[in-house]
Amino acid sequence: MKAILFASFLLLTIAPSFAQKPNLDWTKKVGARKKPSSKKVYWVNNYGAVSDGKTVTTKAIQAAIDACASNGGGVVSFKPGEYLMGSIFIKSGVHLKIDKGVLIKGSQDFADYPEMDTRIAGIEMKWPAALINIVDQKNVAVSGEGKVNAQGKFCWDKYWAMRKEYEAKGLRWIVDYDAKRVRTFLVQSSSDVTLKGLTFSNAGFWTVQVLYSDHVTVDGVTIRNNEDGHGPSTDGVDVDSSSWVLVQNCDIDCNDDDFCLKSGRDWDGLRVNRPTEYVVIRKSVARKGGGLLTLGSETSGGIRHVLAEDLVAKGTGNGFHIKSATTRGGVVEDIYFRNVVMDSVGNAFMYTMNWNPTYSYSKLPEGYTYETLPSHWKTMLQKVEPAEKGIPKFKDIYVSNVKVAQAKKAINASGLEQSPLQNFNFSKVDINAAAAGDIIYAQQWTLKQVNIKSKDNSTVSVKNSNGVSL
Repeated sequence: MKAILFASFLLLTIAPSFAQKPNLDWTKKVGARKKPSSKKVYWVNNYGAVSDGKTVTTKAIQAAIDACASNGGGVVSFKPGEYLMGSIFIKSGVHLKIDKGVLIKGSQDFADYPEMDTRIAGIEMKWPAALINIVDQKNVAVSGEGKVNAQGKFCWDKYWAMRKEYEAKGLRWIVDYDAKRVRTFLVQSSSDVTLKGLTFSNAGFWTVQVLYSDHVTVDGVTIRNNEDGHGPSTDGVDVDSSSWVLVQNCDIDCNDDDFCLKSGRDWDGLRVNRPTEYVVIRKSVARKGGGLLTLGSETSGGIRHVLAEDLVAKGTGNGFHIKSATTRGGVVEDIYFRNVVMDSVGNAFMYTMNWNPTYSYSKLPEGYTYETLPSHWKTMLQKVEPAEKGIPKFKDIYVSNVKVAQAKKAINASGLEQSPLQNFNFSKVDINAAAAGDIIYAQQWTLKQVNIKSKDNSTVSVKNSNGVSL
């Protein structure tokens, strides 16, 4: 086993220096600024909610929420038991409490999730409402030690059947959008929202999505999406074109990105042009999943001012993953990733601007008439013009105090000739990996006290790069 010590190099043109203390004063301002009053409790059972786990009781639960909101707010709560429901919509001033002994079960009938205007996987379109929704509201909380089982296998089965059919037709790029799987928890166009302490399982699609919102706290949430089998794209927490967000004390096991930041896709994302910014993710664990911290692949609105610290990855596909495509555009910048421990991961560091081409690039096969296509197909097929607007940029990335016990590859980093990975800074990083990896199209990297031990005795291959000294 050979130790590869990365040497420092003279940074000529990039500022600020990694040695300087970063200005992270903004991190004190993230998260919900207030919570609803607890002056009165509205029991869903008093509005006709049935706790047998078999009777769909959505209307009764919604009635309790509506009554609470119309009377100035308060707490909506459940007696112990199991409650089967479809989409509910929490309103301003309401604190939905799901206490220990309460199990919320998601309906397995798509009819119980009415379609709404939203954004999914980077484009705006009609999509089923989530199981629990906070849309266009202020000052809302959802908390407790109870459980929410989305029972999402009905969505997974639909997706896998459709994907087999779509791939045969050259339509891999649109199947995710046509399947219309149900999210579990949605915060959309809202402010001062707190989600705390619940255990979510078996999401039909993404588990927690924070979209077009600000001052949101996700605290102490547990996600277990692999109990009923392999759920595709069951992301953990997605922060999507939102700001001033705090995610902490979470434990996620899923089948796609664990903690993920997004900001729109391609033409539609560039049209909306709304960044994800001022986000803190800390004191959390990622188990199975696509990435401990993933930025992208939806980067069109930009992702910036992010602090991820005191994190653990156990068996996660990637450690720190930044991904985009040549039709996305947007800038990923001012990202801090520090005090992290990884074990049994795929790529410790994975950076790519040409991610998953069969999914990322839309091409209409022969035999289809454009005029008769669904509107979201047309959105996906809309070209970014000029094409240069679709080239993403990754820059000003700061990684420090990271220990990787076991990885398949230490680093897998690929920029583009016209957009190199710029000003990446690594300090105090120790990695044990099967292979060292590659750096392609990079510019001005600082590496201090970085040590890679590769089982195959390989060294990091650097190609088409400037200012990267190993």
